[in-house]
Amino acid sequence: MAVIARRHMFRRCGGHTTTVTIGAERFCLTASQRDDGSLGEVFIHWGKHGTSAAGLVSGYAIALSLGLQHQVPLADLIRPGLDQFFVPNGHTDDPEIPRVRSAVDYIARRLAIDWLPYPERAALGVYTLTERVQRAGAWLRTSELARDAATAARLWAGAERLTGTALPASTARP
Repeated sequence: MAVIARRHMFRRCGGHTTTVTIGAERFCLTASQRDDGSLGEVFIHWGKHGTSAAGLVSGYAIALSLGLQHQVPLADLIRPGLDQFFVPNGHTDDPEIPRVRSAVDYIARRLAIDWLPYPERAALGVYTLTERVQRAGAWLRTSELARDAATAARLWAGAERLTGTALPASTARP
């Protein structure tokens, strides 16, 4: 059995705090950075100190931080939190993540956007609003091309059926 050493954070470290409103609730998510630039710890503040809700999100932050200290990949830590559904949920004031299913869903998505490279986020299905719009545009262009190709193939088959013969091979077939 492999033993992985726990990586403690230094006394002083860099990081950033993101404040977001989900529905009518305000959250503060602080992500601390290690010297190598990777995510080291997560702190979450929600509501009044000592309430059940504050304790639950604090417990979630502790679980994420312990996983990171024991070198569990961030994608594996946040995957269970994606698309979790409970209140508060709905619209946020974060332009990159305009709508979430829960606070845990927001936290997982925010950490993925801030700390994971695009290919890992894409594998989890986490995209910013801009990336979603770009993907939708690409999908529309692809579906229009497919529809145009399908229409051309139907017309070709109809022309062959009406004439009763195969059209000349010199004609480009769709």
